[in-house]
Amino acid sequence: MFKINSLYLTDGYKIGHKQMLAEGTNYLYGTWIPRSIKYAPKGIKKIVSFGQQMTVKWLHDEFNENFFSLNKHEALSFTRDMSMYLGMDFNGCHFEDLYHLGYLPIKVKSLPEGIETPPNVPHMTFVNTKPGFAWLTLYLETLISSLSWKPSTSATIALQYKRNAVKWVKKTDRNSEGLIPFLCHDFSARGLNPWDMISSGLGHATSFRGSDTLAVIPAARYFYHEPNHEVCINSVNASEHSVSTTKIFTVGEKQMLSDWMKTFPNGILSIVADTFDLWKLITEYLPALKDEILSRDGKLVIRPDSGNPVDIICGERRITTDHNGELKYANDEPKHKGVIELLWDIFGGIINDQGYKVLDSHIGAIYGDSITIERQEEIYERLSMKGFATTNIVLGVGSFTYQYNTRDTFGFAAKGSWFEANGVGYDIYKDPVTDDGTKKSLRGRIRVNEDFSVTTGASEEEEKEGLLRIIYENGVFKNTNTLEDIRERLEETV
Repeated sequence: MFKINSLYLTDGYKIGHKQMLAEGTNYLYGTWIPRSIKYAPKGIKKIVSFGQQMTVKWLHDEFNENFFSLNKHEALSFTRDMSMYLGMDFNGCHFEDLYHLGYLPIKVKSLPEGIETPPNVPHMTFVNTKPGFAWLTLYLETLISSLSWKPSTSATIALQYKRNAVKWVKKTDRNSEGLIPFLCHDFSARGLNPWDMISSGLGHATSFRGSDTLAVIPAARYFYHEPNHEVCINSVNASEHSVSTTKIFTVGEKQMLSDWMKTFPNGILSIVADTFDLWKLITEYLPALKDEILSRDGKLVIRPDSGNPVDIICGERRITTDHNGELKYANDEPKHKGVIELLWDIFGGIINDQGYKVLDSHIGAIYGDSITIERQEEIYERLSMKGFATTNIVLGVGSFTYQYNTRDTFGFAAKGSWFEANGVGYDIYKDPVTDDGTKKSLRGRIRVNEDFSVTTGASEEEEKEGLLRIIYENGVFKNTNTLEDIRERLEETV
């Protein structure tokens, strides 16, 4: 398996920064901070603190396994490559000093994970713990940045999905609030790289239990102390087009449904339903199999997978005129009704005490293609306008949601804010005259107060107080969180 010396996991321009530091620099203190919500998805005003513990654990393991554990020649051969890379002799004595030290001389402080902050509140601070290793704070910035932005970003977006679900469930089916953790299901794994699969998947899992991202199960145990006898996510037996076509081309689609219900007689069974003709499957095959479906000990879930998700679920709104010339919505074709109304016509259900229709417990629907926060809200709103409860549909949230983001979605950045040289401390910051203010950085040591105000230029004693707590120091982890802790804190915000 391809592995590389951990020293390569930084930006090339950082190689010469040790020599560029002010003479006599012994310590450098920096922040990890979301600076802006100007590119945030609709409705998001705050950013979830999440992923710091995972980032630091990964960083710790990376250097232990791929730097400190190497023989000296392997570990320091990096210096030879840098000489060729720069086209000049490169002095790597500081890397040799780190190798002989045998651990990362870094102290990391973090906000509690599972809380929300406004922009410009640091989620982490970091400083070297031994004089002469100020260069390491700079050097680790690239890796900390690349590891940290995704879990927080995905957790923040997942929380907005959950807020929308909570709002509409309370409005349309308040007695089914227990379903909320399963109404938005993580389908993003195939669109992410392995690290993002884990970090984004865990971000989704801070708000929901529904997930097909299996890597989240062991990752939650390793990074967030989830017990081995439990799993933190759940899913169901479900088909996909490849297996569907093997049945359709041998026994036919109707028989496929019947066969699979016999193979899986209990529990939830999800069927991808648009391999060919979604509307035919619903209006012909499901009525023919109605008795089998209603007698089954579980729920058959119909999954469309293409088209405009709002129209597929809620129906196309085709405007016509009646005999008096008045405008009305056409409802004469399956596509004009949409999946939920068609299932109601076949299987019925109940009308709850809020006056909304809830499908019979043996039938349901999920849609997992191209879902966004905006489409989620539109689906819920249009279903309610037709008299249907939000709980009739599960939305699969995929890489269309979790991959179309960058570090700039919430303006995450790591910036130096204080250093000490020759026994004198200096508050430092940047404030580009050509910027709109987003890139102006905090100065000095930092304290985050209980009300999320930020004390800048804090004294050494002031910096020890506030919400930021040490989570890692000289190779030792402290004040760790569990996934359950994080879920409970976020639940309180909702």
